[in-house]
Amino acid sequence: MVKVTAAEVNKLRKSTGAGMMDCKKALVEAEGDFEKAIDILRKKGQKVAAKRADRESTEGAAIAKVNDNKTEGVSIVLGCETDFVGKNESFVSLAHELAELALDFDSKEAFLAADFKGMSVAEKLIEQTGVIGEKLGINVFEKITAPFVGSYIHAGNKIATLVGLSSVEDGIDVVAKDVAMQVAAMNPIALDENEVDASIIEKEIEIAKDQLRAEGKPEAMLDTIAKGKIKRFFKDNTLVNQAFIKNSKQTVSEYVKTIGDLNVTGFKRVTLG
Repeated sequence: MVKVTAAEVNKLRKSTGAGMMDCKKALVEAEGDFEKAIDILRKKGQKVAAKRADRESTEGAAIAKVNDNKTEGVSIVLGCETDFVGKNESFVSLAHELAELALDFDSKEAFLAADFKGMSVAEKLIEQTGVIGEKLGINVFEKITAPFVGSYIHAGNKIATLVGLSSVEDGIDVVAKDVAMQVAAMNPIALDENEVDASIIEKEIEIAKDQLRAEGKPEAMLDTIAKGKIKRFFKDNTLVNQAFIKNSKQTVSEYVKTIGDLNVTGFKRVTLG
């Protein structure tokens, strides 16, 4: 049997994230060859991944990152099977590393093919599936570009948000974070009324009419009253029209204009599940 040193085992552990015993076994099987040991650990991950392919990875970590210029942001969900793994420090650290890398790519496909410490992101996920024993995957990949991008990660990494703003003003960092927190807390369905899907509006109008009929309102009045209810729907569910969570007397649109001629240009909200 080939003898391997503690230093060699530790080097392989740092490179792959695998457990000490798994690294030792892989090095012994590879007769001390470091690259072969990595391949052995990857193959183990492939076997575990194949066995767990039908599992649901609905837990994990939602992470948002913004580039140094604060003009681009990315949010990902690194999924796993259990809350226990999702809260693990090394798992969350991996999610942050992957999100940093994701900033350089415009699609999930390109990101998964990207190099991550000598292997592709997709290969790293398979390897870590073998290490952790749970199905891992990039469940969500979202990108946003704007003159200024802000981000927010809700406690516990369950929700991550990005917001785009139309210009850079004094106090923009605070405003961007506030709006990103608004997105996390209030879960708007669209930026404004113009971005709400027509099918959603039609459905809400029909729901409103059914409610009004049940209340005994005359048929001739239904369209007029339903339009009023839709305005309320837009106020509650579109970001710029929502009441600002820190001051309900202002809309989000009014709040961002307190520091200049500023508009919200877009947002992304990602969650587990």
